[in-house]
Amino acid sequence: MRIAVHGKEFNRQSAPFIIRIFEALAKYKVEVLVSAKFNKFLTAPAFKKFKLKTFDVGDSLKKVDALISIGGDGTLLDSITYIGNQEVPVLGINTGRLGFLATNSKEEAEQAVMKVCERAYILDRRSLLRLETNKEVFGNLNFALNDVTIVKKDSSSMITIHTYIDGEFLNSYWADGIIVATPTGSTGYSLSCGGPLIFPRSENFVITPVSPHNLTVRPIVVADSSEITFGVEGRSKKFLISLDSRVESVDATIKFKVSKADFMVNLIQLEGQHYFKTLRQKLNWGLDIRN
Repeated sequence: MRIAVHGKEFNRQSAPFIIRIFEALAKYKVEVLVSAKFNKFLTAPAFKKFKLKTFDVGDSLKKVDALISIGGDGTLLDSITYIGNQEVPVLGINTGRLGFLATNSKEEAEQAVMKVCERAYILDRRSLLRLETNKEVFGNLNFALNDVTIVKKDSSSMITIHTYIDGEFLNSYWADGIIVATPTGSTGYSLSCGGPLIFPRSENFVITPVSPHNLTVRPIVVADSSEITFGVEGRSKKFLISLDSRVESVDATIKFKVSKADFMVNLIQLEGQHYFKTLRQKLNWGLDIRN
């Protein structure tokens, strides 16, 4: 069995926890590959006993059985850039804060790794967004699991975002920006801007304006078979576009089209885990000082 591992920088206090993860994998005689980025932090002498190979963005992971992401949701989103369209199953171990995607706590980590090694899990398949532009911006990493956002670059006046659905004019948003989120991303930036929660298998996207000037403008849910195109104008010559945590500065000559990607992300779901349970835990649903 081959398992890839990706993680973020960690402090000295977290090193024993990372070592326990590798020890759990060693018990199952797993061939372990670590991302080149994560490998830079594995400098302590205790890591020398593990035989670790490295991989980087663009390398083939088709022979990898699973990828373990150690960090928060941002780390898991970063892991997706290594997987791309290879659809390798991903287990998220949460060392961050909320953890809507990385749902396994540090206390559950070793048990979760054991279940992965025993293939005792099901796959929670999630759709992605694909960004197409008339000028190259993100290269081959033109996809997002959470959201595509277009926002103004500085504290200047708002921008105007002309939006079309399947060629039909929807609205010209006069706002700080706009978000197109997948159901997975509906618990992220879109939620903070007043967007709805969307069940992962509902086959929808949500378009959420960021601080719109017209207060009657509200988020709208559209079918994920839609093609959403944008044209942007404003006083500022530059604005920002992001795919999950990847951000680029572009100008108003750029034209955008957002649609559903032709591949999925496979999140590993262990026994007892469910999207509704995650919502209750992370959003404190049902908690009240009266009960």
